[in-house]
Amino acid sequence: MTAPLIEAKGLAVRYPTGRVALDGVSFSASAGELVVILGANGSGKSTILRCIAGILKPTEGSVSIDNRDISRLSGRPQREARMAVGIVSQHANLIRRRSVLANVLTGTLGRHRTLATAIGCLPQTEIPFAFACLDEVGLREFAHQRAGTLSGGQAQRVSVARALAQRPRVLLADEPVASLDPEAAEDLMRLLGRLAREDGLAVLCVLHQPELARRYADRLIGLRRGRMAFDERPAKIRADDVGALYENLAA
Repeated sequence: MTAPLIEAKGLAVRYPTGRVALDGVSFSASAGELVVILGANGSGKSTILRCIAGILKPTEGSVSIDNRDISRLSGRPQREARMAVGIVSQHANLIRRRSVLANVLTGTLGRHRTLATAIGCLPQTEIPFAFACLDEVGLREFAHQRAGTLSGGQAQRVSVARALAQRPRVLLADEPVASLDPEAAEDLMRLLGRLAREDGLAVLCVLHQPELARRYADRLIGLRRGRMAFDERPAKIRADDVGALYENLAA
């Protein structure tokens, strides 16, 4: 593996109420890796992604993307650093009345901060690249179709293409298959794995499906009450280790 594209060291997030969302979390992810985070609701999975994306500043610790510490940035340097991080959410959040191509083009806007884009125009110079992003997810033929007519799996793949339009080094996926049927979920996980291994992205994905994670992840990270329970290759993690992430949480 190459040097890590994502490196989290001693991440802690404590809220003014006293609630601890993360406590001393450290891990890394390199180019070419699909890393899946498992854990119960409230274990800190999405909090980690928000820290990696630069949306949430940790109380302690640091986050580096491609050797740049983004956890202490603000303003324009932060916006520029966040362009290296593409995000895919549980819901595709497409603009339903606009075309698939137009939705993908919105991913390029961070490189085009002009008066024209400020009033809603999309950068026409990026159209060939937007088509290339649709090629990556296998949906070029849908470019001129309204986004609102897509199936759930197709819409989620368009959201991946939109994220790729940023030209990211890192791709974060927060429960990307939660609303998909099993076949579409498998298709999306295959896509994320290919983007890691063939395109050299570091992909960090939150899932609630341990068996799906085992089939596609290069590494599994387990979180329990904001702390790391394991960080290993799937073959080295027992079913009991995964089950323990979800047991006796009320205690």
